[in-house]
Amino acid sequence: MKTANILLLCMLGATLLSTVLCQHSVGPDECCFKFFRFPVDQNRISSYFMTDSRCSLTAVVLIGKRGRNICVDPSQPWVKNITDYLDRNSF
Repeated sequence: MKTANILLLCMLGATLLSTVLCQHSVGPDECCFKFFRFPVDQNRISSYFMTDSRCSLTAVVLIGKRGRNICVDPSQPWVKNITDYLDRNSF
């Protein structure tokens, strides 16, 4: 009987420890899982950033002047135009 209780206590301890360790894992802050398909007016965008390389999709996140984030495909020509425009006008 004591062996079963000790085994149960060890299993409970291992479960609690793994839960705590998983909550403090380091991973990407923001990833995109689907893209906005339609072109966006570059005058409505204030900045952009690339998603982390650990994300499943490589994406550009456009940040609107009202604070809205839009995930877009970096291979699209209109996205490249916006990022180039923002790069030129950021200084």
